Amino acid sequence: MQFSLAFIAEIESAIQNHQFELIQNKISQINDADIAKLLSNLSLNEQLTLIEYLPNAAYIFEFLSIEQQLQIAEHLNTPLLVKILSEMHSDDRTDLFKQLNYKLQQQVSQYLSPEIQQDILQLAKYPEESAGAIMSSDYVALPPNLNMVEAIEQIRTQAKERETLYLIYVIDQDKKLLGVVSLRQIILAEPQQKIVEIMSRDLIVGYSDEDQESIAEKLSYYDFIALPIVDENNQLLGIVTYDDAMDIAKEEATEDFLKSSAMSSGHVSIKSAPILYLYQKRVFWLVILVFGSLLSGFGIAHFEDIISANIVLVFFLPLLVGSGGNAGSQSATLMVRALAIGDVELKDWLYLIGRESLVGLCLGGTMALAVSVLGYFRGDAMVALVLAISMMGIVLLGCLIGMSLPFILNRLKLDPASASAPLVTSICDATGVIVYLCIASLLL
Repeated sequence: MQFSLAFIAEIESAIQNHQFELIQNKISQINDADIAKLLSNLSLNEQLTLIEYLPNAAYIFEFLSIEQQLQIAEHLNTPLLVKILSEMHSDDRTDLFKQLNYKLQQQVSQYLSPEIQQDILQLAKYPEESAGAIMSSDYVALPPNLNMVEAIEQIRTQAKERETLYLIYVIDQDKKLLGVVSLRQIILAEPQQKIVEIMSRDLIVGYSDEDQESIAEKLSYYDFIALPIVDENNQLLGIVTYDDAMDIAKEEATEDFLKSSAMSSGHVSIKSAPILYLYQKRVFWLVILVFGSLLSGFGIAHFEDIISANIVLVFFLPLLVGSGGNAGSQSATLMVRALAIGDVELKDWLYLIGRESLVGLCLGGTMALAVSVLGYFRGDAMVALVLAISMMGIVLLGCLIGMSLPFILNRLKLDPASASAPLVTSICDATGVIVYLCIASLLL
């Protein structure tokens, strides 16, 4: 939802004049996610004032980025921060608590209930990027011997503090996961039927030490609302919900985009990131690629005589090597994506080499026709022939390099996304120069 400048100005004026009843009327029909967006348009002092009067501040808080949450949390009074933390979902609460400075953690902890303190400690122990680090303890679990009437009564008791009610997990007295049953099944079953009679034992689970990306793939593949997370003894530890999976997918896509731009991974906001931070993220690969580009210079120096004798070759050099780099970047992007979503595997490499060769020849042939016409009018028939053959060879080579590099990195247990556009372009530029000048020296 987009808020007009007039609406934001009206809210700001109401905050300054302490007209909180007016604010309630204005935002009562607005979704929590949109209220969070509205907060982002206000100054820090206005955010702090408004949050004190929002009845569902904890849920609105969860829609803010962790950086915004942290900035606001550090300026809230302790009772309000404790209230917000207590009402947040367990996974979001733990993420925020871990980011608070040590002094504030100690200050807040003494006012949190023992149950919440224990929950934070339990969830915070899992390493980053693992399923345990993103799972929530806000799930509904029932024993298998309850009938439907008893089950619904238990659900009512637990419902207020749980993140999702669509799936009910069936556990024994040792918290071992026995099965799963949907709320719909419970409602439609006969009142005296037992949970054990209708539950599904065909369980798809995740493990606490499993990679987050793998968990997101399971949720997507099976189209689940939530995935139970268990330990090595099949004890239920928590759940990962579909919204967490969407966040993981977004983070992974962002990380791959950063790597494909030859930047180290990490959260980057182009709008707000410090200049020094952006410099540090980008300088390493660019310096490395400077030395890679020297290969093009060595190639030109080696063929200095043929260039001197046919100066027209220089005119077409950027066009040819640029075409190879562009073709390679396209192939690399397509292949990184295909590997990421599981569309291709390492065993498909030879098959894909053949397909990409045909595509490269078709692309190169089409571009060769265009560039040979330019070569004929700029030089002569031999120059046109050199350009046509070079274009086909350079584009074909660029396609094969771009397609193969992600496979090679994957084989070496490295992230295929590191086959970045600048890296592929640098390699294709160097090989393109050599191919072009070799063909020119042979024919001219």
